[in-house]
Amino acid sequence: MSVVEKTRPTGKPPAGAREREREPRITDEHGRRVRGWELALRYLLLLGVLALTIGPFLWQLSTSLKGPAEDIFRSPPTFLPSDPTLHNYERVTDTIPVWDYALNSLKVAAANVVTNCVGAALAGYALARLRYRGRRVTTLVFVLAMLVPVEGIIIAQFTTMRELGLNNTLVGVLLPGSVSALNVLLMRNAFLNLPYEIEEAAYVDGANVWQRFLRIAVPSVRGTLAVVAIFAFMGAWDDFLWPLIVLSDPSRFTLTIGLNYLHGTFANDERLVAAGTIIAVAPLIVLFACLQRYFFRGVGEGAVKG
Repeated sequence: MSVVEKTRPTGKPPAGAREREREPRITDEHGRRVRGWELALRYLLLLGVLALTIGPFLWQLSTSLKGPAEDIFRSPPTFLPSDPTLHNYERVTDTIPVWDYALNSLKVAAANVVTNCVGAALAGYALARLRYRGRRVTTLVFVLAMLVPVEGIIIAQFTTMRELGLNNTLVGVLLPGSVSALNVLLMRNAFLNLPYEIEEAAYVDGANVWQRFLRIAVPSVRGTLAVVAIFAFMGAWDDFLWPLIVLSDPSRFTLTIGLNYLHGTFANDERLVAAGTIIAVAPLIVLFACLQRYFFRGVGEGAVKG
């Protein structure tokens, strides 16, 4: 009997192969190698999109910090103010009761977040997990509701609020947008992605439908709830047309309507308008900064099934 011994080759790899091994490889999410010019092109496109989205906000912020001695219409424009000042923000508070308007907007936006999160979660769970006749037709109704423009039903909404005696009230501002069709479909898709086996196990253990909804389904879609909360807050905070139609008492004006008084036919101070715009946008930035972790996680929760 003979034993064949296999020896490991002692030859060294070529120098070119060693250099290729040392070169860092840049890959995409699928593990495919990305060339240098492709990576540079992607970054250029991202910078272009960033300039288009963030540029107007930075310009408004810069304008709000410029004093009356600076020319905001000079060419080429300057983003950095030579003498930054907060006097424009003080003038906004002196011109309009901005904090009262902001409080009204906060009441409407906070109530809109609660009604949309609760209503959309209940409706989305019913569409996704319950079995009843007409479920597909109901889902189709929510899809068709998204296709109807707001301008086409705004007269009917105003008539309804007038018949209910809710004109010139914050409840009348809140009620038409209390549950959004888009939010309902987002919650439905998020609930569809949950495994049925978990609920079946809970059902075997004796959990009723409310217990399965509150203890199993809702904690599993917290990311989508954060998305719904952000969309609801932004929609209520930025709404201008509907509060302008419903409200007539200046003490009940929301912030978007109140800021309209900063410019008029015979006076238009761009610095004042820019300062008011920054005041209106600041709460949205704070909200998104607090919920961004849940927002990006929730975007993918309902993206698998439709």
